[in-house]
Amino acid sequence: MSAMVADAEVGGLSSNSPKTVASGVDPKRAEDARLVERVLEGDIEAFESLYRRHAPTLFGLALRMLHNRSDAEDLVQEIFLQAYHKLSRFEGRSAFGTWLYRLGTNRCLDHLRSRSNKEQSRTDPISPALSAARLPGGTRGLELERAVAELPPSSRAAFLLHDAFGYEHKEVSQMLGIATGTSKSLVHRARMKLRDRLNPASGRIERTPDRPGSRS
Repeated sequence: MSAMVADAEVGGLSSNSPKTVASGVDPKRAEDARLVERVLEGDIEAFESLYRRHAPTLFGLALRMLHNRSDAEDLVQEIFLQAYHKLSRFEGRSAFGTWLYRLGTNRCLDHLRSRSNKEQSRTDPISPALSAARLPGGTRGLELERAVAELPPSSRAAFLLHDAFGYEHKEVSQMLGIATGTSKSLVHRARMKLRDRLNPASGRIERTPDRPGSRS
């Protein structure tokens, strides 16, 4: 899987949230379910397919949360290894992606909590998804990156999942193992902290409109 990190990076930080077609069938979720069944039957290639399908978003999330490329690459490998060993516990009540990103988010949060005396690491350019937020006063991408890095881990995770990746609060709550109301509160507080950090005098951070059919 390590050779796939570069492939994962190609997908960058674009939203990979499931989209449901008009018929009500989620083709991505259905295909994931088929791949999971094949993995449980011993098909390693099916797990490689799951990796390629979900690594771009997972790597992008880890990179934005950790602000360290090497750590993000390592954690992506650890997360997929953990997912492989826990796959038999996946009951299918939620989408595989939701289950996987919850593992990933929790692993990133654990890493952040355990990292002591950390130095400010070199960050990568702002992602297209995160730069979609409309910022006051012509805020530069690097300023936003630094401000997001200063958010408490839980607020950072909720903000990135909701505002940068476009997941609904219900999905965020499933990934983080929190109530939907808590997700809304964390995102709201994150926006307020970013507003105060980036423009103490005035201004707002506004989300770009949610994808059709989603609720804030």
